[in-house]
Amino acid sequence: MDWLVNGVYYVVPFIILLGILVFVHEFGHFLIARLTGVQVTDFSIGFGRQLWGFTDKHNTRWKICAIPLGGYCQFLGDADAASAGSDESVKELSEEDKKKAFPFQNPWKKLAIVLGGPGFNYLFAILIFMFMFALLGKFTFPPVVGEVIASGAADKAGIVSGDRILEINGRKIENFSDITTEVSLTVNGTAEVKLEREGREMTLSVPLEMTEMETNGQKIKRPMLGIKSMSTMELNHQKMSWSAAFVEACSETWRITEGTLRGVGQMITGKRGSEDLGGILRIAEMSGDISRKNGLLDFIAFMALLSINLGLINLFPIPVLDGGHVVIYLVEIVCRREINAKVKENLFKAGFALILALMIFATWNDFVHLFHRFFA
Repeated sequence: MDWLVNGVYYVVPFIILLGILVFVHEFGHFLIARLTGVQVTDFSIGFGRQLWGFTDKHNTRWKICAIPLGGYCQFLGDADAASAGSDESVKELSEEDKKKAFPFQNPWKKLAIVLGGPGFNYLFAILIFMFMFALLGKFTFPPVVGEVIASGAADKAGIVSGDRILEINGRKIENFSDITTEVSLTVNGTAEVKLEREGREMTLSVPLEMTEMETNGQKIKRPMLGIKSMSTMELNHQKMSWSAAFVEACSETWRITEGTLRGVGQMITGKRGSEDLGGILRIAEMSGDISRKNGLLDFIAFMALLSINLGLINLFPIPVLDGGHVVIYLVEIVCRREINAKVKENLFKAGFALILALMIFATWNDFVHLFHRFFA
C-alpha cells in the first residue's frame, strides 16, 4: 500500500508540474510561430507513443505521448523537433508552403520564435508571483537574529540575538532566506556582514565554519553563519497594488535568476561543489515532498521557481538548447548569411553529447542523494 501512497504524492505531482511547465514553454514557441506565419506541424507533451491527440483547423497535431519527460513544438520543414536541420522533403514544398516553413524564414523571425519558449517561462513565473503578491500579499521572514548558536561563526564574531542583518558581502538582505543564499555563495570563507543593532549600523568580518547538516537523510557540509530566525517565525504580510505586485514579481524573478547564475558560475570555476546539480529525479522528489508536507501555495511557488530555471537553462548557449539557436541566429544576422549546414550539424551533435553527459551526471547525483536519504 505504501507504494501506492508514494505514487500519489511523488509521481502525480511531478507529472502535473512538468506537464504544465513544458506546455508553457512550448506554447511560447507555438504562439510566436503562429503570429509570425510559421506552420506548426506538431505540439507534443511528452515523447514516444501517442496516447491522445487531435488536429486543429490550422493542421497542427496536438498530442500527449507516453513518456512525460518533456515535449516539443515542431515546425513545417524541420528534420526533427529540435530544429537542428531541414527535412530533405523541404525542397519539394510549394512556394506557398515555403512561406510557412521554418527553414525559409529570416533569422530575426527564427530568433523571435526560439526566444518565445524561455520568455513564456519567465512570464509565467512573473504572473504567479504577481497574483500571489496582489491577492495574498507578500510573505516575508524578517532577517532578524532570533538565536545565536553557541561557539558558532556568528557567536565568535560578536553577532547577538535581535541583530537585523542588512547586507552580506555587499548584497542587500530583505528576508531571512536571503541570509542562507548569500552565505552559501561566499567563496573566500569569510562573510562581510552589515547589521543594525539598537539603531546603530556596524560591519563584521565573519569567518564561516563548515558545518555538517543532514538534508533528506544525506549528510553534506555547508558554510554556516550559526544563527536561527526569530522563534515565533513571524511573517510580515503586506498586500500590494497590481502595479507594485508586478514590479516586485519582476524583482523576485531577477533575484532567483541572479542567484542561480552565481551558483552555476561557482560550479564551473570549481568554487562550489557539483553535488547540488540535480535532474528529473530530484525535481520529482522535491515536488513530492512539497505536496506531502506543504500546501497548494508552496507547490505553486515551487512551480514558479522551476519555470524560471527552465527558462534560464534553455538560454544557455549550448547547441540543441534554445540558447544555442539564439547564438547561431545572431551570428547569421551579423554575418548576413546562413551558417554552413555541415557546421550546424556538428555543433548540434556536440551540444547533444554535452547535454547527455550533464543529464547522466545529474541523474547519478540524484541516485546518490536518494540512496543516502533512504538507505544510508
